[in-house]
Amino acid sequence: MSSGLEKLTAIAGNGEGVGLEFKEFLTRETHLKAERRQTLACQMKYKLLQADGKAQYIVGITDSGYLKGISRPRLDESMDVLQVIARDIGANVSNREDYPVHGGHIGLVTIKNTHVDKDHILVGTAGHVDHGKSTLVGTIVSGTPDDGAGKTRLYLDVKPHEIERGLSADLSYVVYGFNERVIRLKNPLSKKERAGVVQKSRKLVSFVDTVGHEPWLRTTIRGIVGPKLDYGLLVVSADDGVTHVTREHLGILLAMELPTIVAITKIDRVSQRAIQEVESQIHDVLGTVGRVPYKLKTVDGVERICSKVAQGLLVPIIRTSPVTLEGIEIFDELFKCLPKRNISENGDFEVYIDRVYQITGVGSVASGTIKSGSVAVGDRLYLGPAKDGVLRRVKIQSIEMHHCNVEKASAGDIVGLAVRGVKPHQIERGMVLARNKPAAVREFVSEVYILQHPTRIGRGYEPVIHIETISESVTFHPESEFMMAGESGKVRIRFKYRPYHVYAGQKFIFREGKSKGIGKILNV
Repeated sequence: MSSGLEKLTAIAGNGEGVGLEFKEFLTRETHLKAERRQTLACQMKYKLLQADGKAQYIVGITDSGYLKGISRPRLDESMDVLQVIARDIGANVSNREDYPVHGGHIGLVTIKNTHVDKDHILVGTAGHVDHGKSTLVGTIVSGTPDDGAGKTRLYLDVKPHEIERGLSADLSYVVYGFNERVIRLKNPLSKKERAGVVQKSRKLVSFVDTVGHEPWLRTTIRGIVGPKLDYGLLVVSADDGVTHVTREHLGILLAMELPTIVAITKIDRVSQRAIQEVESQIHDVLGTVGRVPYKLKTVDGVERICSKVAQGLLVPIIRTSPVTLEGIEIFDELFKCLPKRNISENGDFEVYIDRVYQITGVGSVASGTIKSGSVAVGDRLYLGPAKDGVLRRVKIQSIEMHHCNVEKASAGDIVGLAVRGVKPHQIERGMVLARNKPAAVREFVSEVYILQHPTRIGRGYEPVIHIETISESVTFHPESEFMMAGESGKVRIRFKYRPYHVYAGQKFIFREGKSKGIGKILNV
């Protein structure tokens, strides 16, 4: 007997154990019918759960364990059916071995989870330039102490001019995770390591690191409004304290109704008295917006407050230093404990496009955070609307999450979707990929609140509006003749240059110079 058949005999001899299943053969006609397909999917999912995400199927074997063997076409068809069932539950055929026996063939198939059911929370950073946002995030995900000169921030800012100037100029994304322990990145710039974190973790924490430089406020707003964030992380430097940018960024987080965590960084540089002064400033700012500050000093207090933090009732304030690693353990415990907030997996799939790439050998790739529903490789979706309102049909070729190829992704995941059926220039930021046909909206009615404006706002006012990943000039037509700072009212708003997919209930921010406001769409 060949070593291959000895292996099969040994496996079969153990019976249908954990993660092991026998099948004589499977056919498309019988086993892919709705009810039978669902039963097989449930069976496969149970096997994967039993065996930590890895299951084995022997095809061409009877229920009693007799190695019968089947024809090559029947074996190939059985393998195709297993692949379809695997994709239904977010898994994939990772390995196939064929063995000749009794004039026929037996197949040994390994199924692995590619999308384990797991929590995936998104945290957006905010705060003044040089207060240490990127450095703190780099230290959290790597566990590496900073050198006091921003070494760990290089894990996020990889563009030459960002490294040279020490300033973030665009959004950065990085991830770490948890199973029984913290899973950090030894080299956060390694695509292979990031993919490994996605595969190994039962819970993922993705950071969307924004820009603190005031002239790039538009990019910061995009980072907070665009992704489907669960929490905001406001960073305040102990040697600088609360600034007008700190207040502005906090306002944006609260306008988006994001539960917020405050990190006081660089505590190794100042005295205890200076830290207490900054804490007092933060208490005052939070008090003016009706938020309750809570000094979180040890990991012991984390579990008690997590639910209140998730509801936005408490704002934890954590003292931290990426140089000494003080406070990093508290962040780990907090992120491990905090629940996923934005859960829309049961809705229809929709993602607003944030970035577009052209990758050799792959083609056009659109990235963004899934707003609702789920998507799988092979799905056909709508893309648009284009400038002329046209919607195009595209096919999803592949899905990548933090450089890990997956067969399926769900609401809250940050993904890159390789699409077939369009050219790169036909995909733009602000468009959507959706299962249902999106609307091409040019005009909508909303309730707006003017936060700041030096004079009066009248008909024809033209700010830039930020909805999801949309950043576009619009024209205001208030119901009343004029509106001033501190006032709210209904406004008819029209996109100036092109239509977008928007709908009732979406929140937005608008700005023009130092003028700013928030709003909510009532109807389109």
